Amino acid sequence: MSNFDSAISTPISSSASFSYSSSKEAEDIFSGNCSKPLYSRMGNPTTTVLESKMTELENGIGAVATSSGMGAITMSIMSLCSSGDEVLAIGGLFGGSYALLSQTLPRYDIQTKFFDASDLKNLEKNITDKTKVIFCESVGNPNLRLVDLEAIGKIATKYNIAFIVDNTITPKIIQPLKSGADIVVYSTTKIISGNSSALGGIAVFREIKDKDKFKTSRYSFLNPFISKLGAKALIGASKKRILRDFGMSANANASYHTLLGLETLDLRNERVNKSCEIIASNIQKAGLNVNHPSLSVNCDNTLYKTNYKNGCGTIITIDMGTKEKAFKFLDNTKLLTLTANIGDSRTLALHMASTIYSDFKSEEKDFLGITDGLIRLSIGLEDPNDISKDLITSFLSVESV
Repeated sequence: MSNFDSAISTPISSSASFSYSSSKEAEDIFSGNCSKPLYSRMGNPTTTVLESKMTELENGIGAVATSSGMGAITMSIMSLCSSGDEVLAIGGLFGGSYALLSQTLPRYDIQTKFFDASDLKNLEKNITDKTKVIFCESVGNPNLRLVDLEAIGKIATKYNIAFIVDNTITPKIIQPLKSGADIVVYSTTKIISGNSSALGGIAVFREIKDKDKFKTSRYSFLNPFISKLGAKALIGASKKRILRDFGMSANANASYHTLLGLETLDLRNERVNKSCEIIASNIQKAGLNVNHPSLSVNCDNTLYKTNYKNGCGTIITIDMGTKEKAFKFLDNTKLLTLTANIGDSRTLALHMASTIYSDFKSEEKDFLGITDGLIRLSIGLEDPNDISKDLITSFLSVESV
């Protein structure tokens, strides 16, 4: 037994490269016939532990960790798309994801069509021979639109289209692979890590079976991976086509901190999702213009009660009407940390239009639900009544001016 075999905490393998015992072993490692580490850009022992735990959490067949959530999204889409292909995106989208789809990928002749969360009919009508991916977030960030994952999954299966779900806000609460998703992606930076200490992302893959959408002419470019790797072909395509060449590899230290977060994810999920419902109700009663699907006035309340019974993550939004009022509100609070992150143990807040979406066009802001007075809150582990009191006190001070 080595000194590491009995370690309770996963050892951090900070080595960039690994030695091979012989030339034959090096050949076997590079060919995939030996599972020892090749090079940290292609995988690291600490990161491998994280990948195995996330695979188990999602009931997948394997996972590939990346340097960030955007890295995981980019890797997943680019492993399936080439010049001339199309992506269909439905529901609310994080600004970074929207920018990737609307600004960056078109430079490589990969076009995206966007649809409202409930617009399944138009989504289906717009599927063409060029469509390679349907993409959505399980919960829109920050507009909090919910999507019917099962219904979208059925459309993707009917037309043999890859279905990718960003499940960053609802790990364990929602399991997209069970609803027909082929790849589920995360920014592990958020609630999985849980304390702003580790930047990272991960993509978890489902198994490719005997009769499968990826064994059709639409995805003929995957044939070499299917013939060699079988059920794990999507993992091979992601690693060989994108991770190896684009280099969005996970860092061992970040993987370690993410593993620490995973240990308490269940407890934090339960606490935060209950707190979101309490806080949304409390501040709505006090007169704040609050958005959360648990509220009866929300357009997705019915879907929330049927498909999101354990909550929809850490986000609540408040609309103060104007940028000036939003700034005053934020600056008057005592418990909020102003930052661009979400899913922290602390309660976080940000005025959206002046920060993440400051360079977006007005029509893009309208589509994404970004108004001049919109504030995104990410609820933390503090007492929900204390958070409510702080928000209400700040609101009343702004309104009294």
